[in-house]
Amino acid sequence: MQEIIKQLERIDDRRQAHKIKHKLMDIVVIVLLSMLGNADTWEEMELFAATNEDLLRKYIGLSNGIPSHDTIQRVMSLIDPETMGQIQTSWNEMLSRGEGETLKRIINIDGKSMRGSAVKDNRALHVVSAWSKEDGVCFGQKVVHEKENEIVAIPELLSKLTLKNSIITIDAMGTQTKIAEQIIRQKGEYVLAVKENHPNLYNDINLYFADEDHQRASSYTKTVEKARSQLEKREYYQSEDIGWLEEKKKWRGIKSIGMVVTTIEKQGKRSADKRYYISSMAEEPQLFAKAVRGHWAIESMHWQLDVTFREDHNTTLDKQAAVNLNILRKMCLPVLKLLDIGRRASLKLKRFAFCSNPAKYIEQVLSL
Repeated sequence: MQEIIKQLERIDDRRQAHKIKHKLMDIVVIVLLSMLGNADTWEEMELFAATNEDLLRKYIGLSNGIPSHDTIQRVMSLIDPETMGQIQTSWNEMLSRGEGETLKRIINIDGKSMRGSAVKDNRALHVVSAWSKEDGVCFGQKVVHEKENEIVAIPELLSKLTLKNSIITIDAMGTQTKIAEQIIRQKGEYVLAVKENHPNLYNDINLYFADEDHQRASSYTKTVEKARSQLEKREYYQSEDIGWLEEKKKWRGIKSIGMVVTTIEKQGKRSADKRYYISSMAEEPQLFAKAVRGHWAIESMHWQLDVTFREDHNTTLDKQAAVNLNILRKMCLPVLKLLDIGRRASLKLKRFAFCSNPAKYIEQVLSL
């Protein structure tokens, strides 16, 4: 964390020098620490800093006192999100477990709208993120601009990532031939969901796995879990038998197709759902299952942003400031997971603990 603070000093300050009263680094540190300390709005960030001014002076200058919430917001709107993203990347590298070249990292790609940023005819800011459950970090994000969609943003995001020895999972919207080709070109592998937006591919895979002989010949694994008073069984089928697949030549690197059958039993009622996939991986059902199930970890990250940080309630309309807040929240997530408050606790409760005794927990955070 101390290394990250040093990097903040190198952020380009676009303000006119003679008008600067508060160092840019001081403001970003205030935002970061106040976010950990349960502050969600600009006013709460100012109050957190004012309440803990003597404590903060041990770590940052504050030569002109505590900046107002308007100043904090204005400065955050001036920082280039690309620069903030570079600091995020450095932070991720420090947190990465360094498991070595032999283990495959699963990176989930998905988008989330920040509903509080919508105003009048302008849609909410939509951000596509790359999340790794194993490392517990976001490796990057890309804003989906007006009149664009995720299909445009995903390739730009992927181009910023190191994909070697990684499995990229994307939902059906991102299942595009050019995206598959890019992943292979960047030395990664993919597991891509297939739905009716590719009708021929979807129907062919559906018909293949509808044949019981094909199911029996496929690699297979299953999981059974009890959660929320219901029994959930997931069966994973994966097959390299794709010589017959008419669209095979369109998908660079494709080696297998897969099906997941999810059966849920609750209060005597049973429901079943089938999902289909294409993959550049050879048959390895446990890894295929891990990739498919792991994709929903990014939904957990989105849930944490909303529930732990109330992101959808933040009404910051300046897009650049909103993106910078989004990046800092994602940087806070692994910090909160590592924070030890002496008991098992949710991330939301850890934020409350940090707010209750910042002197104790700032020292712990700085030692990470």
